Amino acid sequence: MPVDARTHQPYGLLHGGASVALAETLGSMGANMCVDSTRYLCVGQEINANHLKSVRSGRVTGTARPLHVGARSHVWSIDIVNEAGALVCVSRLTVAVIQRPAAEPP
Repeated sequence: MPVDARTHQPYGLLHGGASVALAETLGSMGANMCVDSTRYLCVGQEINANHLKSVRSGRVTGTARPLHVGARSHVWSIDIVNEAGALVCVSRLTVAVIQRPAAEPP
């Protein structure tokens, strides 16, 4: 994710909310790749984040890893690093696995 005016908070640093949005996107995508998408959806239930290092410019990269992949819930750990590989943010995402709503009749 780029770190620039689009993702800065007022002091010119990477906004914590942008980091959380990246973390939830990665964890949700990972979770949805683990289920039968014709039958189930994975939706965010809870997320937390610890912001460890500030970033002013460049790019950050997130990596999501499953901690628990169950039938009804998943827990994902997401690490976000800067271009030097230093840990910027750690996040944990819990997703609920829900049945996909039935298609509406035509």
